[in-house]
Amino acid sequence: MTDAANVLALLAERGRTLAVAESLTGGLVAAELTSVPGASKAFRGSVTAYATTLKRDVLGVDATLLEECGAVDPRVASQMAAGVRELMGADWGVATTGVAGPDAQDGQPVGTVFVAVAGPGGTGKVAALRLNGDRGEIRRESVRSVLELLREELHGNARAQDTEQNGGN
Repeated sequence: MTDAANVLALLAERGRTLAVAESLTGGLVAAELTSVPGASKAFRGSVTAYATTLKRDVLGVDATLLEECGAVDPRVASQMAAGVRELMGADWGVATTGVAGPDAQDGQPVGTVFVAVAGPGGTGKVAALRLNGDRGEIRRESVRSVLELLREELHGNARAQDTEQNGGN
């Protein structure tokens, strides 16, 4: 089972939904998800916010943060994931932002990527990646990494819910 099929199956069996915010991946995460038959059971939609102004105006990323740090920042990734989750009314949001090349951006070298997950109740996580390879390889690995981060969070969220339902430990 692919990473996309795996996370979609987990979401569907729990009755949860997902929205995606992408920058450097340019729609590849959404394409990977929608390549899975039945994706519409869990996938709500995506925003490809390639331009920094769209991160601010559509996804609600803090303008001061963008001005001071640029778009390649872990807090930007986190705010993108939370913003798309809210915008699309999804239970979970994921985001990708970074530098696929060929040139550095915002003082960050090629291969610097941040992927983020935002979940119910303010849960979330950001992973910092330092990827090697050409533009295509960096983008593909970013897709794989954000889906893996979501899978980990879904498994962790399920364990937390089980613990709550079973009275503690």
